[in-house]
Amino acid sequence: MSCTAATVLNWSIPVAIAIAILLAIVTISYWQTIHAYPKGGGAYIVARDNLGELPAQVAGAALLTDYILTVAVSISAGVAQITSGIPDLLPWRVELAVAVIAIIMLINLRGVRESGQVFAVPTYFFLMIMFITLVVALVRLIIGNLPTVTEVEVMHETTQSLTLFLILRAFSSGCTALTGIEAISNGIMAFKEPRSHNAATTLVWMSSILIVLFLGITLVAHQIEVLPSETETVISQLGRTVYGEGSIFYFMVLAGTALILLMAANTSFADFPRLAALQAADGFLPRQLTARGGRLVFSWGILGLSVFASILVIITDARTTRLIPLYAIGVFMSFTLSQTGMAKRAWRIGKIKPGEVIQGRETPMMFDPTWRSKMAISAFGAVCTGVVMIVFAVTKFHDGAWFVVLLIPTLVFIFFRIHNHYQRVAHALSLSESKITVDKEPGNVRTIILVDDVHAGTVRMVNFAKALGHPWEAVHVGIKPEKIAIVQEKWAKRIGEGELRILDSPYRLLADPIRQRVQEILDSDPKVFVHVIMGHLAMDTYWEQALHQNTAYVFNLALSRMDRVVVTSVPYQIHRDTNGNHH
Repeated sequence: MSCTAATVLNWSIPVAIAIAILLAIVTISYWQTIHAYPKGGGAYIVARDNLGELPAQVAGAALLTDYILTVAVSISAGVAQITSGIPDLLPWRVELAVAVIAIIMLINLRGVRESGQVFAVPTYFFLMIMFITLVVALVRLIIGNLPTVTEVEVMHETTQSLTLFLILRAFSSGCTALTGIEAISNGIMAFKEPRSHNAATTLVWMSSILIVLFLGITLVAHQIEVLPSETETVISQLGRTVYGEGSIFYFMVLAGTALILLMAANTSFADFPRLAALQAADGFLPRQLTARGGRLVFSWGILGLSVFASILVIITDARTTRLIPLYAIGVFMSFTLSQTGMAKRAWRIGKIKPGEVIQGRETPMMFDPTWRSKMAISAFGAVCTGVVMIVFAVTKFHDGAWFVVLLIPTLVFIFFRIHNHYQRVAHALSLSESKITVDKEPGNVRTIILVDDVHAGTVRMVNFAKALGHPWEAVHVGIKPEKIAIVQEKWAKRIGEGELRILDSPYRLLADPIRQRVQEILDSDPKVFVHVIMGHLAMDTYWEQALHQNTAYVFNLALSRMDRVVVTSVPYQIHRDTNGNHH
């Protein structure tokens, strides 16, 4: 064994213990959060309730980034398990990862209840096979016939950089386990009553299982001298050494690990859309993210997460070594803000008089004689996770962490720009500020029909305009002289009434001449409303629709910025019969 590998192995146990201690600290702190926020208390809600909007948006940016990276890291690591067992698939790891993201996206678009049923079985299978593996490894270790790892392609790096890289990589990889804590804190409403008790119990059990598994795997990996490799994962080396290459149990270990890593991404598919909807409801993200689809899921959030995670997988070539430096900062930033918020909440509770109740933004607060111990636990946890965040930001800055360090404040800036926009719009729409008043006498309405050609759709627009009972005229933008004569002739023969006005367009523009005509009518009467009617063909299929010019959107965009102008689009449906004929 090389000196570097020996150094890394010697560090593996202390790193694992450090992660276990950190996990325990964060678990205790979040146990308090779950009881304080029985309707869900993720980092965003806790920070917003106790620290203010700016820290809340920082937490939101960190969490959204973290959820995207969780999908990319989990799925890339899961695909790495598959390629460890089937090396021929290694060149296809990016395609496999993107395909898996698409599959999980489709499952989640079906609804949370159905996806939860799909993802429950792999979880239990993974726990069962890993505990069996640890027991077999420990028994073989005790009786003295546990071999060491052989035939591994070791990473090629300098000794110093490799040692530091692997120690940090091991720490960061292990810390991916901590993301489940935030997920439970966010998803309290998914538990049965009593929700807080059941969520807290689940949190303790999850953390305990993770600590046992993580320490057990690290101990066995240390004993069998697992080596750093880009082509074979630690779990693959462990399973191959314990069971032997080609053993059914070896492939069960790989399958279980791959499944649990792939399923871990499902946490983000639940939490990313939920958090995005929360921020959108507060006015810091587009309001469309609050809309639920037909399956009562936040479809836009799920689609957005899938796209961003896929892009990240493609850019990093589905290599976890490139993703992990990006991953840890967002995780620990959200932990730090959440626990800081809980420490401040405990301090505020300590200032409340006994018997007094103060209503917070999310939950009521009343005096608690144990506020000092709760504040100390949360503050200590915040310091620990804050130190880890700073260490990763500094040590891995040149390896990709700079991207997250710049991305999070950029996202926060965008959030507040969106928020300011919504505030300005709300102010502009406010009746108390508006100069618009209800007219005491009804105004006039003038109707304009946009005519490109004279056909069945044109007849429908004319009939609609006549049904409204307002004065109307038709306009045709004259770009081709030969077409002008044809349209005028058709209008005279097939419509035979109303004025067809030809608008000159020397620069072959469509929208500008129409805007000028509308403005002429508006200038003629300060109280007139101009009703612009345009038509469009409605085809049976999307591909047929794409073959036709859909200028209605362009005209609508051009005219919607004009005051006292209303635009109506009249569809003319064209269906295809069983023989393929349109009618």
